[in-house]
Amino acid sequence: MTDIYLVIFITVCAAFVASLAQLLFKRNLGRELGSFREVVALVRNKYIVVGELGYLASLVMYLYGLKLSGEQLSLVYPTFASTFIFVIVISVLFLKERVGPLRVLGTLLVFAGIVIIAVSGV
Repeated sequence: MTDIYLVIFITVCAAFVASLAQLLFKRNLGRELGSFREVVALVRNKYIVVGELGYLASLVMYLYGLKLSGEQLSLVYPTFASTFIFVIVISVLFLKERVGPLRVLGTLLVFAGIVIIAVSGV
């Protein structure tokens, strides 16, 4: 089996890329979609396309990490949950969203869970 830290690194990178894709989606969804033509225009928006490619890249990295881990889904999938952490940070920094104390606590619990799972895999 490959070094578990490499698997965790690849999986966290996949989560980060997926989180950046979410930022692109959020920034470019601006309005409600009322017609099929508007949906097509949205799907053809270059930032949405880059976000879709980010999701694809994230999926490839995730699958690669899963394969390197000896297919330990119980390690790789929870590590991918770091997307929650990245999305909170990105939302605060780039979208100027407010995050209350309970959401911060929940994010810290997700982080603690990821650390516990990562350490148990060593």
